[in-house]
Amino acid sequence: MKKIILSTALFFLMYSKTEACAWYDPDNGYFNLFTQTIIKDKTYLPFLHTLSNRFYGHEHYEIPSENIESWQKYFGNSLSYLETQILVEKMPMKELNDFKKGLAGNSILKKLGSYQKYQEAIDYLIEAKYLEPYMRINYVESPDSFYFYGDKNAENATQLDYEKTISALTSLYNAAKIPEIKLRYAYQLVRFNHYTRHYEESTEAFKKYVEPLQLKSAPYFMALDQLAGAQRGLNKSQEANWNFFQVFMKSKNRKESAFVSMQLSDSASFDNILKRAQSKEEKNMAYFLLAYQDFSNPIPMMEKMYDIDPNSEILKVLAARSINELERSYLPIYFNNDDKDNSTVNSIGKSSTVPKAKTETSGEVSFWQKIKNFFIHLFSSEEGTTPEKATDESDKNLLNNPNRLPFYTKNENYGPPENSPKNFIDDFEKLTSKIKEKSDDEFWQIADAYLSFLKKDYDKSKQTLTQIKTTNPEYITEINRMKMLNDTVSQPKITAEYEDYLVKTYPEIFANLPLTSGHLYNGESQPSTQQFIQDILANRYFIQGEEGKSFLMSNRLSDLQYNPNSKLIKSVDDFYRKPNKTTLEQNIISKNIDDVGNIDAFFNVLYGDREMRLANFEKAKGFYEKATDFGGIPREEYSWNESDTPTVTKTKYGNNYNGFKNISSLIFGHNVWESFNSPENESMKSENFTGFPFIKNGMNKVELAEALIQLKKIGLGTDEKSAEANQLIGNLLYNTSSLGYFREVFVMDINNDNGPKYHFYNNDQPVFKYYYKNFADDSFVEPDNFDLAINYYQKALNQSKDEEQKARILFQMASSEQGRYYQYETKAPFDLNYGDPDYDKKQADYMKQMDLAKNQKYRTYFTELKKNYNHTQTSKSLQGSCSYYDYFMKRN
Repeated sequence: MKKIILSTALFFLMYSKTEACAWYDPDNGYFNLFTQTIIKDKTYLPFLHTLSNRFYGHEHYEIPSENIESWQKYFGNSLSYLETQILVEKMPMKELNDFKKGLAGNSILKKLGSYQKYQEAIDYLIEAKYLEPYMRINYVESPDSFYFYGDKNAENATQLDYEKTISALTSLYNAAKIPEIKLRYAYQLVRFNHYTRHYEESTEAFKKYVEPLQLKSAPYFMALDQLAGAQRGLNKSQEANWNFFQVFMKSKNRKESAFVSMQLSDSASFDNILKRAQSKEEKNMAYFLLAYQDFSNPIPMMEKMYDIDPNSEILKVLAARSINELERSYLPIYFNNDDKDNSTVNSIGKSSTVPKAKTETSGEVSFWQKIKNFFIHLFSSEEGTTPEKATDESDKNLLNNPNRLPFYTKNENYGPPENSPKNFIDDFEKLTSKIKEKSDDEFWQIADAYLSFLKKDYDKSKQTLTQIKTTNPEYITEINRMKMLNDTVSQPKITAEYEDYLVKTYPEIFANLPLTSGHLYNGESQPSTQQFIQDILANRYFIQGEEGKSFLMSNRLSDLQYNPNSKLIKSVDDFYRKPNKTTLEQNIISKNIDDVGNIDAFFNVLYGDREMRLANFEKAKGFYEKATDFGGIPREEYSWNESDTPTVTKTKYGNNYNGFKNISSLIFGHNVWESFNSPENESMKSENFTGFPFIKNGMNKVELAEALIQLKKIGLGTDEKSAEANQLIGNLLYNTSSLGYFREVFVMDINNDNGPKYHFYNNDQPVFKYYYKNFADDSFVEPDNFDLAINYYQKALNQSKDEEQKARILFQMASSEQGRYYQYETKAPFDLNYGDPDYDKKQADYMKQMDLAKNQKYRTYFTELKKNYNHTQTSKSLQGSCSYYDYFMKRN
């Protein structure tokens, strides 16, 4: 059994922006706060909006079969629906034959009484069960066979004797006295001819055996479905399509197959149906199908349906779909921080800044209203009363903050932006306002209130919801959720008072905030209402300046390691240490302060590492001394054992470097050659210096900082030992930079593998505009200051009298200078469209400019090394081990 182990860091890299990956599910890419399934006619559940499957899943609701319901009615409702289904679809033929012989022991058959009471029905079911295993069309190879590879060995209708079967069914049809049973034999005749590819005979059988009975019960539409299939086989597309349309319109559980068959029959199928439609019901259904097929803007078709019948159930289906489509643009699970990828759009679809909230605040409060509010606060003791919304200038600024969520964004699930549906919310709102005046179904009031919510017109949404009177349990659930959403999202500022109100009023949401795991796996639940509220609160804290609190609403404490932003770390630390936390703040802490070991130690390692990178060794030591209980960088390993959900275990370091201890003394050495994947004793070599016994192998960071402090003191002198001390400090600063073998030591990483923390192009700190959600998806450390290493090397160069040592120091300085060049290069990229007719020339000019800059500004120490120390053994040895230095020596 294969077992794949990934560190959390690699896992995050793989997971980031996974829309193109196999596990990406577009139906998990937004918050579905409006429940589509509240439509009353559940037979249309498959036609609700989904981008993940051909039809909307309804696993928790089985659409009833009109065939079973027809049999249930035939048996005088003496059987339940489930019992009837067992009898018709699952009961072995032998038990029916035993019942016919008077030997029935089956409890369901006993409920029917005697065989004689339902003789024709039992005889029909016996015949139907005999035929059923063969009732599929035979697979025939065709030019379109690549769409479907049929099982050539499966039983099919051609394996029955055609003449004998037709004769038997005809005799049974003629012998039957009960019209309903007669119709069922007629259905079998039409179906058998269809599945044996006797298409003409199938159409004739419908005319001869089905139509004369003039019954439009369930078996009639089952037969009509088979007739349409035969007509399709005869290339009579329009006739077939019309009959599939009738099946779609009249059946309950055959809508999906009829819809697919219509699409396969005729490319212009829906338009042709509309032309043929006569009755209001037919026209209404045709408009429904047109709107369903082309959903970029369903409003024009919905307007036509409204004109025909404002109480139409299928109009509600389109409304639910339309709301769901808008949610995908208004309520994505992640708002991209990149302006280029996340342009905001106003309600008529034009690019703009985010519009100011219309009614999140009611404007200036009058003098008398202030007095009224004062007495309400003074005397009101009712728990759960919403705290009054303040209206001072700061609150207005928060309400009108362009980064206040949610707002409309381009939905990228449709490919290029030009393929995205338009924002039809204004036209849709006008339509729902009209419909709710004529329809007595509260659905339209709920829909209208939800559109107001999406448009940030929270007062209007609340007012509409308050006016709704209903006993429908699904409607009541939706209304209560929307009241909570309006209440939370409309609040200008989240204060301690308001947090307490939320926890008391909505305990089902705030009592158990979900753990921020960061990722969903196959089979896990869709984004929840709770997670949406978490995102809203994270956004509100962010724009209020409470960054640490915002971070922990969306991330685990351990996520700080992937993007150690010093300002944010301090904010998270301050929030962690905040006294007198509210209940909600305590929930945040308890959920997302995950297993980092000793929390104080974790923060102090982060602080100490930053000071080390700034060469503030004394400060670093002070932090490290508070981190001696650090248990290791909190990483996890993911193991997949033929499962969609991995097993997660905490990384164990043993005697390896863990972020604090087991640091090699070679961190003070120099490169023999540049190979990050080679063992340290192959890539690195220690300096041949004596007199520094405090440099030990297997140091922890306190000992390392202490060693640097002692080296720094020694380096203040003027002798050779001072030069050696400063060279060792320079080595350490270079070796722990992005170019150094030990580059992981001060950036909260566990090895020197080529991760994004070490990329020079990754020199801009990630911008967070809305919240810190998905913080760990972007790894970043503040750029190296190579001048720090160069400065210590310069001191060593000035102090040393040994030419070999000076040559080595100059080479190390040149290596650091190369790091400065890489930083310069990434800030001056070649940004030109490949389609430019002068691309090659401009690229060559760019390369010349970069080479000129490199040689004029970033080859200072190579030049000095060649000029003054070319004769040294060190220089000659470096030419043999460093091809770039050898190239420079020969070219310049």
